[in-house]
This record gives sequence, structure tokens and C-alpha cells, in this order.
Amino acid sequence: MPKNKKRNTAHRGGSGGGGSGAAAATAATAGGQHRNVQPFSDEDASIETMSHCSGYSDPSSFAEDGPEVLDEEGTQEDLEYKLKGFIDLTLDKSAKTRQAALEGIKNALASKMLYEFILERRMTLTDSIERCLKKGKGDEQRAAAALASVLCIQLGPGIESEEVLKTLGPILKKIICDGTASIQARQTCATCFGVCCFIATDDITELYSTLQCLENIFTKSYLKEKDTNVICSTPNTALHISSLLAWTLLLTICPINEVKKKLEVHFHKLPSLLSSDDVNMRIAAGESLALLFELARGMESDFYYEDMESLTQMLRTLATDGNKHRAKVDKRKQRSVFRDILRAVEERDFPTETVKFGPERMYIDCWVKKHTYDTFKEILGSGMQYHLQSNEFLRNVFELGPPVMLDAAALKTMKISRFERHLYNSAAFKARTKARSKCRDKRADVGEFF
Repeated sequence: MPKNKKRNTAHRGGSGGGGSGAAAATAATAGGQHRNVQPFSDEDASIETMSHCSGYSDPSSFAEDGPEVLDEEGTQEDLEYKLKGFIDLTLDKSAKTRQAALEGIKNALASKMLYEFILERRMTLTDSIERCLKKGKGDEQRAAAALASVLCIQLGPGIESEEVLKTLGPILKKIICDGTASIQARQTCATCFGVCCFIATDDITELYSTLQCLENIFTKSYLKEKDTNVICSTPNTALHISSLLAWTLLLTICPINEVKKKLEVHFHKLPSLLSSDDVNMRIAAGESLALLFELARGMESDFYYEDMESLTQMLRTLATDGNKHRAKVDKRKQRSVFRDILRAVEERDFPTETVKFGPERMYIDCWVKKHTYDTFKEILGSGMQYHLQSNEFLRNVFELGPPVMLDAAALKTMKISRFERHLYNSAAFKARTKARSKCRDKRADVGEFF
């Protein structure tokens, strides 16, 4: 629908009795204008908020349906109309409404490229994120930080994302270092700070400052000289893991001299995290070590690590861990990862992985690429494949070249309808059930025989 045309209907999905306030909000949203309401004021009555929320789809629907929702259930204009409503709702009185609006925008941006749309509203979105980070608590801060990450991924490197980082960077840093803030919020802010800096920063001093901030967090988990041989997990362990992974990501874009300095400091301390009683910390530390070895050997082919024998013994133990006090799922996950890490450290080998998206495929053949892919996959979720196809920034990061242009007929042949997908999953489930039943019958026959 052209922008100069106004919608004559009330909110979609809402009743006609939403009141004059809801009708005015709808008209303003359709025209791309924001409500003239002071943020977090008491002017919005709860009944109007409920009427306003009913005009837009459930934010979680973006994550479930992904970009297919545009072809099956609406048009680009419908999506933009809903997003304008979500942007307005970031000013709502209710914290839960603001959080849902932030998550709705984030899920939409994660599943669809909307560069032109957000470019026009970049300042509004940045102001909303800043306001929610400053005045919000816990889940709202977490949702705001997650949206900031996806916003920078959409914008890519450039002046726009630099301004986003310049505005939000100090606030993110303050929350990360605030011991009274929610651990989940601090964890998401640490990831956001690292990703936004990876994308936007063009200032080497800003890069080093971000590295130091993250370093100050995760090094608190290092084994102290007088400690025991096991690092006990704390409520802050999840924050330390996120900080370590974000720090490792930024290390991949540092100048060689800075990388050498960091290797000298951390190469002999990082292995202590392998003795943590938290499986995620052990895996994060192991993957970071593998990446550091890859960087070191890239700079010096004959790189020598003094404690190689002790390190490989520790890695081999984790790759064959059979401790009964650990959960089976944790042991299985740990053994699989550390087998690859041991091969990387001992044999300089990496098991190549293939990622398929549309008609294309990408080969992950080194730890730097794997860590970068895992970081963006965690943020974008199921939208990662779509962004690999359409997002020029990610395609440049993974050296995929310009986006492949496909006509409507090619897209239609590649796409599987929701009904067909349901039939396929049902058939697969029946086949697995049948196979298990046969296996159980055979075991029963053997038992009767003996």
C-alpha cells in the first residue's frame, strides 16, 4: 500500500470498540508517525494498551514462521505496518509490553532483510533501545541488547552502525560491569557489545577498550595460584562465558601485534578454565584455545607452545571423559567437541563442516570461521540461512560474494509448504517408531530364548 494512503479500518485483529485513543494510534502508525506520548508516562490506560497490542501479531510468530510469513500470510507493507506498531509500543507504560515489542522487532529483523525500513527509523530504534537499557530491568534490558545486535547486523559496517555503537556502547559497558544488574541482561549485553564492535568499530582504541572490558570479566574465572585444581561455577559463570566468546571474536580482527600481546598474557592462563565444573565453560575455553593456536600458527608456522604435553593430556582427558558424576548429555557433548579441539592442537587439523542455504553452500574450514558463524547463528537463530543468502555484510564476512539473484519460479521450486513439511516430519516419526518397535521385539525374542 502506498505510504500516502491511510488505512480506513481499525487495528487488525482488534475490536471496533478500541476507543478514540486506539484509533488515533492506528492512524499515526499507518502514516509512519510516532505517538506523541512521553516515554513511560501514565497517559496510556491499560485498556488502550490491550487494544493497541491486539492490532499486531504475536511477536513470537516472526521467529516461528521466518521470512515465509510474507509469502503465505501477507505482504511487505503488512510487515512494515506491524513493525511500526511495535516501535510505538517500545514507549508503552507496561514493561512487559515494551519487552514484547522489542522481541517482535528483533525476530522480524532476524528473519527478513529490512534495510531501507530501519535506515529511515534508525534514530528512533536507537533511542528506544537506549531508553529500555537505561530505565528497564532484567528481561527488558536483555531484549533491548538482543535487538541492538540484530540492528547492527542489518545495517552492516558504516556510519549508521558506528553511531549506534557510539550511543549504546557506554550503556552496554555500564550494565556489563554492574554487579547489581541481572546476570542474563549482562550476558546478552556482553555478546551485543562484542558483536556491535566487530561490525561497526573503525577506531582501534575503541576496539582495544572493548577487549579490555570483556577481558576484565572472564579473567575472574581464572584459577588462582592458591586455589584447588577445580574451578567451581558461580552465578556469574554464564556472564564469563559470553565475555570470553565475545573477546575471542574481537581477537580475530585485531592487528598482529595486539594478537601477540594477548597470546602472551592468556595462553598459559586460559587452560585453567578447562578444569571448570561447568561444561559450557570447558567447551568455550577449549574452542577459544583452538582458535588461539590457529592465530598463533598463522603468524608463525613453527609456533612452539611450552606446556604442550600438559595441555594435550588435559584435552585428551576431556575428549574421553567418563566421570560418573557428570550428566550423560554433557559428557557426550564435551567428548565430541574436545576430539576436534585435540586434533586442532596436536595435528593442526579441522573437520570441515558444510552449511547449506538455498541453492548455495558454505564450507567452514577453520576455527575462526566456525566461531564467527556460531556467534551470528546464536543471535539470528533460524534466520541465519536467510541472512547468509541476502545480507551483504555476512556474505562479505564469509567471502560468499554478492547475493545470488533467483527468480520467483526458482524460489517456488525450492520452497516446501508448511503442510508438506508436516507430512514429511510425520512420515519420519512413524519410520523411527517402527524401527524402534522392531528392535524391541528382537530383544524380547532373545530374552525369551535364554
